[in-house]
Amino acid sequence: MEYQNPPTDSGLERQAAASQPAAAQFAASQHAAGPIVAGQAPVPGHGRTVISETAVAKVAGIAARAVPGVYSLGSVPSRALGAIRDAVGSSDHAAGVRAEVGETQVAVDISLVASYGTPLHSLADQVRASVYRAVEELVGLQVIEVNVEITDVYVAPPPKAAAPAGTEREALL
Repeated sequence: MEYQNPPTDSGLERQAAASQPAAAQFAASQHAAGPIVAGQAPVPGHGRTVISETAVAKVAGIAARAVPGVYSLGSVPSRALGAIRDAVGSSDHAAGVRAEVGETQVAVDISLVASYGTPLHSLADQVRASVYRAVEELVGLQVIEVNVEITDVYVAPPPKAAAPAGTEREALL
């Protein structure tokens, strides 16, 4: 579902508008609202705004990735696909994020991998707060819930010890 501005006109105005061509409707709206002057904000409620689930998911994904302790977003198969995508120079900011957009509200589901050593409940709370803030500020919709699923914990491989210079030469002799 996509967000659309709620209609502000009455049923009679809609019927009259439906019988007029778009140019006549535009001219009538300009006459009623007055001319638009440079620097003056357009009249709210004229026109339609559609915010797709993909746009909301990208905003939420970027906000979630910015939280320290988030290693990556998505499940194992989606991360594998993401690695291929990254190798060719593309990225999917909405990977691991699903958004359900209503008329004025949105719900977000996030699947992520945490870095080892990060307290998981604290991480989930920080991701939730970051997503709430970003979606409400940037998208302008009320966030009713952010569900966080931590699917895995990334453990960095141990650092490889550098071999002494003489050891490699002795092995060859």
